[in-house]
Amino acid sequence: MLIRKAINTDIPGILNLLLQVDMVHHNGRPDLFKGPATKYNAEELLKIIEDSMTPVIVCVDKEKVLGHAFCIHKQVVGDSVLTDIKTLYIDDICVDENNRGKHIGKLLYEHVLEYAKKSGFYNITLNVWTCNPGAMKFYESLGLKPQKICMETIL
Repeated sequence: MLIRKAINTDIPGILNLLLQVDMVHHNGRPDLFKGPATKYNAEELLKIIEDSMTPVIVCVDKEKVLGHAFCIHKQVVGDSVLTDIKTLYIDDICVDENNRGKHIGKLLYEHVLEYAKKSGFYNITLNVWTCNPGAMKFYESLGLKPQKICMETIL
């Protein structure tokens, strides 16, 4: 297995993983998530992969994409309340459902963590849906802690 920056030939494998992510969310919250769907198409993925502000890290084995981590550079500057820290936001992280339990997610996160440290980020953030308790447990096992909680009332 190799952890590296995504390239254009990884797009079909990434699209497969995005479909898996969508179905986890669709199965947990069909009132919010259409299924089956992907949040990006191939053309959008190519732009994301080529943008230095949105690094995509993949785990591959013999060119098969086993997992990915989509990241976004974020920084609020000059806000009247918030400090000017640089945050690396993990927009999406997924391990292929047939390859879970092999520590691929941990390897991806560790790679993202090293990238963030080397690039001078203050912190790493991500969102996790409560309908995905496995993901919540996984992130907690990596040492992540809640920063804020989004709440809702369905009308």
